Amino acid sequence: MGSVPFLLEFQKLSPGKGDLAKMTHLQAGLSPETIEKARLELNENPDILHQDIQQVRDMIITRPDIGFLRTDDAFILRFLRARKFHQTDAFRLLAQYFQYRQLNLDMFKNFKADDPGIKRALIDGFPGVLEKRDHYGRKILLLFAANWDQSRNSFTDILRAILLSLEVLIEDPELQINGFILIIDWSNFSFKQASKLTPSILKLAIEGLQDSFPARFGGVHFVNQPWYIHALYTLIKPFLKDKTRKRIFLHGNNLNSLHQLIHPEFLPSEFGGTLPPYDMGTWARTLLGPDYSDENDYTHTSYNAMHVKHTSSNLERECSPKPMKRSQSVVEAGTLKHEEKGENENTQPLLALD
Repeated sequence: MGSVPFLLEFQKLSPGKGDLAKMTHLQAGLSPETIEKARLELNENPDILHQDIQQVRDMIITRPDIGFLRTDDAFILRFLRARKFHQTDAFRLLAQYFQYRQLNLDMFKNFKADDPGIKRALIDGFPGVLEKRDHYGRKILLLFAANWDQSRNSFTDILRAILLSLEVLIEDPELQINGFILIIDWSNFSFKQASKLTPSILKLAIEGLQDSFPARFGGVHFVNQPWYIHALYTLIKPFLKDKTRKRIFLHGNNLNSLHQLIHPEFLPSEFGGTLPPYDMGTWARTLLGPDYSDENDYTHTSYNAMHVKHTSSNLERECSPKPMKRSQSVVEAGTLKHEEKGENENTQPLLALD
C-alpha cells in the first residue's frame, strides 16, 4: 500500500470531534461486574477511553509498510484490552495482527465459514465451543486431537477454522475482557499424527494465536496426553513467551487437577463434567447457519445472524462428517477420577519441565 493512499485511508477512518462523545457507548451492554473487572484487571477507564484509542490510532502512521484495514474504535479497543491498556503494546499487537495476514495471504483468502477447507474442519469439531462460560465468564474451546483426519483436513485449514472462530467470538466485548480457555484432549492421538506437527506449522499456529490475536487466554489445558506430546514441548519452547508457558498445564488422566481450575459444572462428561457429551456439530451449525446440514439432521442454532452461504450441493457431501473418535476420559457425570501415585507431575505447567 502506497503512502498517499494509506494516509487518505487513515484520515477517513480517524474520528472527528463529534465522534468523541460516543466513546462511552463502547461499554454499552457490559454488566457492572465486567466493567469493574475491566477497570481493576485491564486498567480500562471510560473517562479517557477515547484518548487511549486515539493514541493507538496515531501510531499507525509509523508503519506505512502495513495495511491497517480496520481502525475503528471498537476494533482498536479489543487490542487495548488484550494488552491491559498499554498503548505501545496494543499497537504492536495491532500491527502484528495485520502483518501476520499480509505474510500469510493464502490462509486468509476466502476467510469464511463456507470455505471448503474451513467448513470441513468446523464440521469435524475444530474447534468445539461450549455454550456455557466458566465461573470467570471465559469461553471454553475444545480440541479433540484424534479427530484430525490428515487425509481430510490440513493443519492449516484447522488453524484457519480456529482463527475464524476466534474472530467471531471476540466481537463480544464480554469475551474481550474475560477471555478464553482452551482444552485439548489427546486421547487416541497417534504418534503418526503427532509426526505431522512440524516446527514450521507449530510456529505458524503460535504466531497466529499468541503473537497476533487480541484474545486473553486464561489457560491451555492438555488432557490424556501421551509421552510424545511432552516431547513436542521441546519443539515449541523457543516460540513461547514465559507468560504463555505458565498458562499451559498437563493434566494427564488426572481430571481432579483440571476441575480445580475449571469447575465440573462447566464441562462435558468427556472431561468428568456434569454436562452431556459434546456434540461435534454445535459450533459448525452456529457459524454455518441454515446452510449447515449433515446426515444426522441437526437443529440449527443461530449466532447473531452470522449466516454464510455456499453455492454447491456437492460441498455438503464433501463435508459430511466422518464418525468422530471420542475421548477415553469419559466418566460418569459428576464423578471425579482419583489421583494416583505419580500423577501430580502431570498437573504442572510446561515450564516445570525445564
